[in-house]
Amino acid sequence: MATKLSTEELLAQFEELTLIELSEFVKAFEEKFDVTAAAPVAVAGVAGPGAPAAEAVEEKDEFDVILTAAGDKKIQVIKVVRELTSLGLKEAKDLVDGAPKPVLEKANKEAADKAKEALEGAGASVEVK
Repeated sequence: MATKLSTEELLAQFEELTLIELSEFVKAFEEKFDVTAAAPVAVAGVAGPGAPAAEAVEEKDEFDVILTAAGDKKIQVIKVVRELTSLGLKEAKDLVDGAPKPVLEKANKEAADKAKEALEGAGASVEVK
């Protein structure tokens, strides 16, 4: 009977494989268990040791909150738009009437999420880009 290997022991075995051997193993594993490996796993394997993963993925730090539709509670949405921006009543009403329009531009993630939550709470349809 075969001995069950621990995760650390399996990783030690995989460290000794070349990329070609590892690729062949993945193909055999996929065939045996009728599964497919996710693409990011293969990309991470190709990056090799010592390659910083942070460079591969750039995290977006500026977001635009776009009002796509005012919904049924237009007055509530106008109030929320005024709270989120420094717009006057007429400007806020024009923005809501002219949807889809950006409410906030180049906001950080936290501010964009709060704005989206507030606008959706008032009954508006919102998109964050």
